[in-house]
Amino acid sequence: MALEEYKRKRRFEDTPEPPPKVEKKSGHRFVVQKHDATRLHYDFRLEMDGVLKSWAVPKGPSLDPADKRLAMQVEDHPVSYFDFEGTIPEGNYGAGAVIVWDVGTWEPLSPQPVKGKFVPGTAAEAREMLQKGDFKFRLHGQRLKGDFALIHIKGRRPGSKGTEWLLIKKKDDEAVEGYDIEAYDTSVLSHKTIAQIAGDKDSAEWKSSRPASRGKVTAPWLAETLAKLDKKKTKPLTTGGTEEHRGKTKRRPSPSPVISVLPVAKSLPGAVKRPMPAAITPMLATPVEKPFDDPEWFFEIKWDGYRAVAFIENGKVRLVSRNQNDLTGQYSDLHDLPKLVKAKNAILDGEIAALDEQGRASFSLMQQRTGIRSGGRRAAARLDVPVVYYIFDLLYADGYDVRRVALEERKQALVRIVGANEFVRHSEHFPERGIALFEAAKQQGLEGILAKRRGSLYEERRSRDWLKIKITQTVDCVIGGYTDPEGSREYFGSVVLGLYNEHGQLIHVGQAGTGFTQATLKGIWQILKPLETKRSPFYGTVEAANAHWVKPQRVAEIKFTEWTHETVEGGMKLRAPVFMGLREDKDPKQCTLADQIPILKTEI
Repeated sequence: MALEEYKRKRRFEDTPEPPPKVEKKSGHRFVVQKHDATRLHYDFRLEMDGVLKSWAVPKGPSLDPADKRLAMQVEDHPVSYFDFEGTIPEGNYGAGAVIVWDVGTWEPLSPQPVKGKFVPGTAAEAREMLQKGDFKFRLHGQRLKGDFALIHIKGRRPGSKGTEWLLIKKKDDEAVEGYDIEAYDTSVLSHKTIAQIAGDKDSAEWKSSRPASRGKVTAPWLAETLAKLDKKKTKPLTTGGTEEHRGKTKRRPSPSPVISVLPVAKSLPGAVKRPMPAAITPMLATPVEKPFDDPEWFFEIKWDGYRAVAFIENGKVRLVSRNQNDLTGQYSDLHDLPKLVKAKNAILDGEIAALDEQGRASFSLMQQRTGIRSGGRRAAARLDVPVVYYIFDLLYADGYDVRRVALEERKQALVRIVGANEFVRHSEHFPERGIALFEAAKQQGLEGILAKRRGSLYEERRSRDWLKIKITQTVDCVIGGYTDPEGSREYFGSVVLGLYNEHGQLIHVGQAGTGFTQATLKGIWQILKPLETKRSPFYGTVEAANAHWVKPQRVAEIKFTEWTHETVEGGMKLRAPVFMGLREDKDPKQCTLADQIPILKTEI
């Protein structure tokens, strides 16, 4: 079915988007929808063969031929999506406001120009051009006019599904040098902006008679995963559990994520009036192995970023790391934080994270934002990578120190005192059910979860009242080499790892230098030494100093935390790989990127 992927990603009982239907007759209309989802982007859609062929264009189309816009092909959409305008509710795929930025008709251009000019083509030529990845067409829109091309490009990252295209304006009478898409911010249908649609009671979301989604959640992927887990449980994740006390079981209510009447800082039990501290040493969690359920505990997603304490004073913010380094200048995105705080002075605790296309925190993206790479290496900071400050605790407000107040009451006060926007969010907590949240985080490839005792006080040290439960993944990799040992180490330093791509080429995915004992170092070296070869088995260059190449005949089981995002220095790599052992039962050719790397969704 042509719209199977479109159907799979949506719950039509919760979203106003039209249901999937392939039209018997196909027209030649096009639409560009401006979509404020996890990241603001433009969806470019061409009506073709009964559906809307669709591409997500992060920077939007341009009338300037010098602009080569990245366009990620996404699933086909139904033709009825053509004039969709409204708000996709929180908790659904692609949640956010949508406006129709441009509409019109299109016609294919023949791939064979006549006297140096492109002429109208046929539907058969259009299908053939799309299949070959060099698709030329002419737009007759209200804003977009003239000749364009969609060029299929080879994805640079290992495991790419081949969805990367370039949308390019041809040089013609409709070309506009220095075209600025920001000058056009309204819908061509309703003449409303994204912001107006988001709060418009006449938008598609408000017309719907469908029930509201369950509580505000951190990101659509988390809502979807938790919803599936909830169906398997007799108790919803956001309701109270049971309390074991001297053999008796009783119900206890859990606080709502938003409470209408909350205590101010000075009325909280344990609050102490004192001057604002100049420094805070963040409270740290003790690692434990397994998740658990307990009504006396809250559970949160562990955001994989940089811990930061925010000092709000005189309308300005000062961000300080756990090592007391000033981070304020690095994150101009967060300088408006004081405007969200309903207090003259306050101290907040949270995590600064960089999010991927699905709203998941990624430490590798965070490294790209700061320019700090593994091993202390430096690169140019990428300021185009947006960050979010996830706030999870209140330590001080309006002259009162609340560190000796129970966590449950601190969190309640935090909701009342601090608002949220695109760059500042509350880290949602879930009572009692840590196992379900751990499973949700595991399914999404996250770092782990935190468990915090409801009644815990804020201690400036590592405490067992806060626990962290990390998630690890495993992958079977081909050993393509090993590096020289350093220092007092013998035999070798690390094994050089790879996975095969769809073309049968071995792609470098990192090195593992931990997880070995003296005995295993010697044993594995004795296995690899006879396999040495002068030629690298890897496709492309490999950043591995003093490497000895080996025939790709052995497979290692590797434990790691996540796949990093591609950087200018190379493709996706294993983060924190640890050698677990050799796999004698697996053929190296079975170790493929397609089976191991989670493909990032392109509809953002």
